[in-house]
Amino acid sequence: MVDAADIDSIAALEAAIGKTPPAVNLKVIDHADTGARRWLAAAPLLFAGVGDADALTVTLAGGAPGFARADPATLSIPCAAFDDPDLLEPGRPFASLLLIPGIGETLRINGRVEAMTGGEAHIAIADCYAHCAKALIRSAFWQAEPGAAPAGDAAAFAAATRFMALATVDPHGAADISPKGDPAGSMVRLDAAGDLWFAERPGNRRADGLRNIVAQPRIAAALLVPGTDEILLIRGRARATTDAAARAAFAVQDKTPLLATHVTDLAVERRASPALARARLWPAAPAPADIRPAKIFADHVRLNKNKGLAARVADALVSVPGLMQKGLDKDYNDNLY
Repeated sequence: MVDAADIDSIAALEAAIGKTPPAVNLKVIDHADTGARRWLAAAPLLFAGVGDADALTVTLAGGAPGFARADPATLSIPCAAFDDPDLLEPGRPFASLLLIPGIGETLRINGRVEAMTGGEAHIAIADCYAHCAKALIRSAFWQAEPGAAPAGDAAAFAAATRFMALATVDPHGAADISPKGDPAGSMVRLDAAGDLWFAERPGNRRADGLRNIVAQPRIAAALLVPGTDEILLIRGRARATTDAAARAAFAVQDKTPLLATHVTDLAVERRASPALARARLWPAAPAPADIRPAKIFADHVRLNKNKGLAARVADALVSVPGLMQKGLDKDYNDNLY
């Protein structure tokens, strides 16, 4: 049964959170540029959403920094780096989220598995872009220290969770995976019915996951407690809602999210992640001096193939020294919740 507060159309979604500013899409390019390849060389971990709406799953891949590499058109990852290498079949949609210790921003590279050769998965790149740092800031991701995973059942693990990588599929069958973060107790909750809930906080303003859920509700996610090597994998059917009580349960710093998401038909698996263990994320190493997320954002705007008026204006703005970093800092300060 559909509740009146449920978001069941793009019009209803935009009425709740607003329309995506056109300039936001200008940061997406269709290849791995120099900045993205430098990011890969420093990244010890990625989350991957693999599959379509009928069989969407999240897995992790990890190792020494640089375990994954790319040329402009292809992302290549050793099969042995994955927790679930059997998922990687040619033709399957693939979305990835790459983390670098000490850096709040993440890199997203999406496409399809093109081939499995030489012990590697080769991904034909369709989208490449940097994602804002809000999720990792809210979760205090890099402030964690190594420790044991929470004792107890899935509900106890969920209560301690501070980070989630959420995979969705768009209307064209392309996979997407995005970061979500919050303090423990405010990230996700399992209710008495066995359903899962999480808040929709301010992010990169593209709202890809929400738009995808409107089109098709099947989702998958990996939940983790920073500092530990266990994960909670979930799959289910999601629907966003404006229900006041559901949203109020996730208020943080006296700010109530505009939406909450309800996941039903839930399948849950708790397990150790060898990829996360190999990545050795905690205690976090200092951020690499040669990785500057603001510059990557700006470079991607310049490299975007859209040459309309909005693109020309954005290109002029990002050319002003320091302006992109100032904009990011203000957004992280003013719009964290």
